[in-house]
Amino acid sequence: MKRIGLFLGAEPCSGGTFQYNLSMLDAVASLPENRFRVVVGYLNPLWRDYLKPYSLEEIKLPYSLPVRTWGKILRACSLPVNWWRNTSKHLHPVVGTMAAQNCDLWIFPSQDDWSYRANVPALAAIHDLMHRYERRFPEVSAKGEFARREKHYSHMCKWSRGILVDSPVGLRQVHESYGVPREQIFVLPYVPPCYLYEETGHRAELHYKLPPKFIFYPAQFWEHKNHANLIRAIDLVKNLLSDIQLVLVGAPNNGYEKARQLVNELNLQHNVHFMGYVPDQDMPYFYHRARAMVMPTFFGPTNIPQLEAFALGCPTATSNIYGIPEQVGDAALLFDPHSVEEIARCIQLLWTDDDLFQNLVQKGILQTKKWGQKQFNRRLLEIIEQVTGL
Repeated sequence: MKRIGLFLGAEPCSGGTFQYNLSMLDAVASLPENRFRVVVGYLNPLWRDYLKPYSLEEIKLPYSLPVRTWGKILRACSLPVNWWRNTSKHLHPVVGTMAAQNCDLWIFPSQDDWSYRANVPALAAIHDLMHRYERRFPEVSAKGEFARREKHYSHMCKWSRGILVDSPVGLRQVHESYGVPREQIFVLPYVPPCYLYEETGHRAELHYKLPPKFIFYPAQFWEHKNHANLIRAIDLVKNLLSDIQLVLVGAPNNGYEKARQLVNELNLQHNVHFMGYVPDQDMPYFYHRARAMVMPTFFGPTNIPQLEAFALGCPTATSNIYGIPEQVGDAALLFDPHSVEEIARCIQLLWTDDDLFQNLVQKGILQTKKWGQKQFNRRLLEIIEQVTGL
């Protein structure tokens, strides 16, 4: 019997990474009990609530303030990875606790540096390498961020037994960037998180004041999320459709003030609504209420919001880049995220064409049925069997 560890390192506010952790938790819980024993280690005690539906062995990894401070001191020393792997289990409580579980495989779904700092057999996820392919954005390149990411991902690739990626494009990028053999890279596409199907509409309806009809974009305000071109597209559409409305949800980051300023410059204060951070449990309400979800991101290879929209019957338009066309199939409209005119055209169609609206709703639901949590779980089992030699 194989012992499998799952390291839950994501914070609930970390967006797609947290959602991927939820999908992975469901997948390891579905592993055949006669062949696998699962232990779940987590840092944030908030994970306890998410673990309640599952009968899994769980460990709150020791991560108190003194432990975090000690870890920062060790990292600041720039000690080589070999030192961490040979010594840290004796000096760092998190690493020591993980090593003591004697797992045949630890799964790291959050791109954690623990995947190589801990001397354990690791299956680690790399969600994207956009610092290489979209270096123009400061959030992945400025102030030493490019070098930090490059060092981090190269260590992950060197020390992990397998790398999880979201798509064939992700596989190709990891292979060509770090030379990882293709047989050690495993495609495990994203799925919509299970909490989408929980009913929270009544509470959310009382809490949020939304326009009767609106375009929706859920994304943190990073520059690569391309809020600016979406706002410019709304300005174009407004010339034809004076009632156009855009609702933006997400935590402020380096693109937030620019988006606010652009709305003011274009006099769109009555058309664009900034809702701030919205908890995961309230997101289904926004998708159900929205006329459509429009996602003009510059980053891939693929993304989760379009899958959420499909699952909840929300028509979608998104960027025609990297692995997204393959991910969405014919269930979404595609546009060049550099082209304000193409984005505006898609918005206009989604806003006015009821036949297109219904057609995309149905195609989105069909797309969700092709690949969901059950398929994700089966695929993870196959990957674990390959990596552990079963």
